[in-house]
Amino acid sequence: MKTTETLVWIIYDIVADKPRGRIAKLCKEAGLYRVQKSVFLGTIERNRLDELRLQVEEQIDPKVDSVYIFPLCESDFRKVVVLGQAFDKRLVTDQVRALFL
Repeated sequence: MKTTETLVWIIYDIVADKPRGRIAKLCKEAGLYRVQKSVFLGTIERNRLDELRLQVEEQIDPKVDSVYIFPLCESDFRKVVVLGQAFDKRLVTDQVRALFL
């Protein structure tokens, strides 16, 4: 059985510190790369993305928190425009930069 991976952005605005930290940890454990303090990017198997979504959903307060999960195909990702200081250079890796070449 072939595994299918998808390129995904996860962007969040979480009010409380503990859930925010847990969500960042979940994203890192899923193999995503931090590109800004509350923005992760990477490829992930679709089943794993579903698991991650459920884990993140358990951490948030839907009345005050926001989480955006944007799956993109590679051709659409290649159309992304980056302006100015798009990445926090202390957080972004060469692997993420390579996605934008």
